[in-house]
Amino acid sequence: MVDLLVIGDANPDVIVGPLTEPLAFGQHEQLVDAGVLTLGGSGAIMACGAARLGLSVAIAGRVGDDAAGRFVRESLAERGVDTAALVTDDAPTPLTVIITRDGDRAMLTSGSWPSFVVPAELLASSRHVHVASYFLLSSMAGSLPGLLAAARRHGATTSLDTNDDPAGRWDVGSLLSEVDLLLPNANEAMRLAGAPTALAAASVLASRGPVVAVKDGAAGGFCHSDGNVLHSRGIVVSPVDAVGAGDSFDAGFVAAKLKGMSDQLALDVAAVCGALSTLSAGGTTSQPTWADAMSYVEEKQA
Repeated sequence: MVDLLVIGDANPDVIVGPLTEPLAFGQHEQLVDAGVLTLGGSGAIMACGAARLGLSVAIAGRVGDDAAGRFVRESLAERGVDTAALVTDDAPTPLTVIITRDGDRAMLTSGSWPSFVVPAELLASSRHVHVASYFLLSSMAGSLPGLLAAARRHGATTSLDTNDDPAGRWDVGSLLSEVDLLLPNANEAMRLAGAPTALAAASVLASRGPVVAVKDGAAGGFCHSDGNVLHSRGIVVSPVDAVGAGDSFDAGFVAAKLKGMSDQLALDVAAVCGALSTLSAGGTTSQPTWADAMSYVEEKQA
């Protein structure tokens, strides 16, 4: 039995910045203070965060038979994630370049995620199944509702973090009918629901079935659950790099629910995990342990 199966993206991230002026073409070389090569992909970062919190975690995805793919596989394994279902195929491993500026970031991603097989026995033996970066998995969009339905028949709970939609369509089809927990950020929630505010969007999305936990940056987050709106202010930190903070939030919420916590406590844990992950460059370097996260949650409650 595996606590968590993550279905999604895994690739290297090259993070450079902060850029102090607009990005210039014309072969003009611009200097920035820092650059780092690190494990990226929403699925990979979420999987690592959950493993760091003490869950047994497997990832189903794909990489290429190249140096980037080997880097991804080794990085996941070093962080305790089972990579047996991480397929190696002939297509190149995608790469993401992240340019930071003024607390924001631009992302350029190469390549694509062809279809890959999620082993039926792994799906059947997972307590929770999470789909990451849905809009990058367009080749699998038709099969994902069936995969989540199968997981639920075996007693698993399910979650979804769509991330951004490069095509701008924001259509998840029938997938929400098989999702127990939806984990967008505020902007994604508004785009998915076609609503003017994140709070209104959460209400619309919750009416379609899932509990909706919305990541709201430095403000923490809120959750629409059983008609109630729960809030968590998170904790105050001095962020170094916000890449992957939302994925660490996801890991915290799912880990807390698998440990039997209420939605309010899960939201508190998630907000802490997201905040702590920003304390160094890259999405996985500063992800907290369960004890780390709970020390902050308990301090808030005192």
